[in-house]
Amino acid sequence: MSTDVSAPLAKNEDSPRGFAFALTAYLLWGFLPIYMKALAHISPAEVIAHRIVWSLPLAGIVLIVLGRTGDIRAALRSPRMLAMAALTAALITVNWGTYVWAIGAGHSLDAALGYFINPLFSIFLGSVLLKEKLQPLQIAAIALAGLAVVVLAFDSGGIPWVALTLAISWGFYALFRKTLPLGPNQGFFLEVLLLSGPALLYILYLEFGSGQGHLYRTGLADTALLLGCGLITAVPLMIYANGAKLLKLSTIGIMQYIAPTMIFLIAVFAFHEPLGTARMIAFPLIWAGLFLYSWSMLKGSRGR
Repeated sequence: MSTDVSAPLAKNEDSPRGFAFALTAYLLWGFLPIYMKALAHISPAEVIAHRIVWSLPLAGIVLIVLGRTGDIRAALRSPRMLAMAALTAALITVNWGTYVWAIGAGHSLDAALGYFINPLFSIFLGSVLLKEKLQPLQIAAIALAGLAVVVLAFDSGGIPWVALTLAISWGFYALFRKTLPLGPNQGFFLEVLLLSGPALLYILYLEFGSGQGHLYRTGLADTALLLGCGLITAVPLMIYANGAKLLKLSTIGIMQYIAPTMIFLIAVFAFHEPLGTARMIAFPLIWAGLFLYSWSMLKGSRGR
C-alpha cells in the first residue's frame, strides 16, 4: 500500500476521477489478503520473486505508453539515483516479504495493525529526522500508538514484530522515496528493474536447480496465481499514482485507512483469526490515535 506522492499536485483540490482511481487502488489492496492466502502454501521468497519479475513488463509498458522511458535512461546513468533506488527497493522487499509471510502464517490482524500504525510512524519520522513540528493532537496520537504496542508486547512477551516491521519498512520507504527525483511509475519500474535480476535467478534455481518451484510443477492454479502476482502488484500502485495527483493530500490521508480496515475485517470474519483481549485493547487505541491524527490533518487543511 502506498501513500507516497512524488510529483506535486497540479491543483490542491479533489476530483471525482481522482477519487475513483484512489478508491479502486485501496479496494484492490484491501482484497489482497485473499489472493495471498491462496498462495500460503508457497514460500514468501518465491512469491516475492514472482511479484518482482512479472511486475517489470507491466511497469515497462506503462512507461512506454506515457512516453517516460527517458527518465529511466537518465536514472541508470546516475549513481546517486541508482543507490537511492536500491535502498527503496530493499525496503519494499522487506515490506512485501513480511506481508506475504504474515497473511500465509495467520497473522493478518498483525498486518492490519502495521498499516494502521504506519501514518503515525510517518509523522514520528518527520519529527525526528526532518525536524517537523508536531501539533499536540499528533503527539497524543503517537502516544496512543506507542501504548498499543506496549499492550501487545506485554501480552505476548515480546514486541509485535510483524506490525512494527511493516510500519517501519513502509515508513522509511515513503521517506526515502520522496528523495528519489522520479515520478511514481518511473520509480516503481526502476525498483523492480534492480530487483528483477536476483528474483529471476532465484525462480530459475527453484524451477530447474532444486526442483522446488511452483510455476509449472504443481498445477495450473499455482501457475496462474504466480503469473498474476505482477498484476496484483503493479496495477493498484499505478492506479493509485494517477489518482493521487487529482486529490488533496488530506483526502489521501483519510482514504489510506480503507485497506487496513478491509484487512482487519477479512482477518476476523473470513480467516477467523482470534482478536484476543490485548488486540481488543490495542486496536481501539490505534483507531483513537488515527482519529486524532486525521482531525489534526483536517484542521490544518482548512487553515491553509
